Amino acid sequence: MIPDPFTPADIASMPRTEFAFPGPLRDRLVAAVLSGAKTATTGLVVDYEHEGDPLPEPGDRSVVVDSDGRPVAVIEVTGVRVVPLAEVDHAHVVDEGEGHAGVAEWREGHEAFWHGEDMRAALDDPGFTVDDTTPVVLERFRVVADLRRAGH
Repeated sequence: MIPDPFTPADIASMPRTEFAFPGPLRDRLVAAVLSGAKTATTGLVVDYEHEGDPLPEPGDRSVVVDSDGRPVAVIEVTGVRVVPLAEVDHAHVVDEGEGHAGVAEWREGHEAFWHGEDMRAALDDPGFTVDDTTPVVLERFRVVADLRRAGH
């Protein structure tokens, strides 16, 4: 287990990372992060723009929260690439730790999420869709602290 060198004030001041929306998918993704199976994630550039958030940069740290909003880990970004959706590679798919057999299966699952009602509502775009040219953010990270037993 990775020790927790962060104070409650540190944790409170860090940005939050929320994988998916609260519920079973987030629970699975957070478990994969905590187990070390998930060391990468994919976001939409349009989502960052819609939220007014800067793209992640290596060295950025954030607090991963579970479906109940509890802090469970601190992660640090180790790499970022912005590519068209068609250029997502097998290595990235494997590092996402979701068990997809290949890029096509990964893309099918991600498109279902991005075309879902929750994502379209979050983007204020009921007809939002992605295609081969959609810019995506391929983010790599590492867990620097496991907060589950630290009382954060």
